[in-house]
Amino acid sequence: MVGILGKKIGMTHLFDEKGSVVPVTMIEAGPCYIVQIKTKETDGYNAIQIGFDEKRVKLVKKVDAARFKKAGVTALRFVKELRIGDVSNYKVGQKIEADLFAKGDFVDATGTSIGKGFQGGMKRWNWSGGPGGHGSMFKRRVGSIQSGARLGRVTKGKHMPGHMGNAKTTTQNLEVMKVDKENNLIVIKGAVPGHKNGYVMLKEARKMPKGYVKHKVVAQTLRKGSKGPGKK
Repeated sequence: MVGILGKKIGMTHLFDEKGSVVPVTMIEAGPCYIVQIKTKETDGYNAIQIGFDEKRVKLVKKVDAARFKKAGVTALRFVKELRIGDVSNYKVGQKIEADLFAKGDFVDATGTSIGKGFQGGMKRWNWSGGPGGHGSMFKRRVGSIQSGARLGRVTKGKHMPGHMGNAKTTTQNLEVMKVDKENNLIVIKGAVPGHKNGYVMLKEARKMPKGYVKHKVVAQTLRKGSKGPGKK
């Protein structure tokens, strides 16, 4: 499964071929660099670790700084791991760019949802609420939470007021509307989890729409073995 890291720039809209307005999210995707490669022989599974967004070396822990130095790349702020079936086409220090995906592909976007703080049940779980007439003491309050006389207890997972948002969230089957390799941009139809300038991960969609032909072209930059930053 291929994927890339990026940063959410914000939302805007485009006009499709039919002239309809389509809401889209702009993602600054890459360039990312492979920091580490894991194999079944050494780690028990195949995966690659990729990093995005350069940062000052003095702000990195010594163990991480040594890992970046060994890979031949500068210090990176956002590092994630991707499970890969075959890692033979990948090398440490190689670069992954926005053209990993093409227009018409479908991706799963993973990010941290916007935090809403402590919220009541009506906002958090869409409760219908109590009577709104004069004299009502119920309205938006929590009613009985017991599951009945048979159980006589609160069942596990009961919807209650509490902390809302600020959690890892994945939105599936988002269509790629446009890819701009020169400016490291991927334009995605619809909304992507997270706030502006929040980090996101884009991966090949697990659940493809009916009739879609899966994008089989792995990034050419990986196959060519492009060097990371600092390499000649």
